[in-house]
Amino acid sequence: MPKIEIYTTSICPFCHAAKKLLNEKGVDFSEISLSKEPHLRDRMIERADGARTVPQIFIDNAHIGGCDDLYALDAKGNLDPLLTP
Repeated sequence: MPKIEIYTTSICPFCHAAKKLLNEKGVDFSEISLSKEPHLRDRMIERADGARTVPQIFIDNAHIGGCDDLYALDAKGNLDPLLTP
């Protein structure tokens, strides 16, 4: 199973939507809550090539982008191959 990480905040509707899609896909993911651990924001920005918004999603350390990027990958049929071992 690939390693999936998602940086979120508790009040972000896009974070909730991205997590919903990942849950619907039946994959496990690690949620890094910037609401609970704000000191990790700088690490997220560095990993996401300067992106500051949440969510920021990584699959096997590859930066996928945000919620819209995740849904676009799914719509093109390119998400499922990334989620299979």
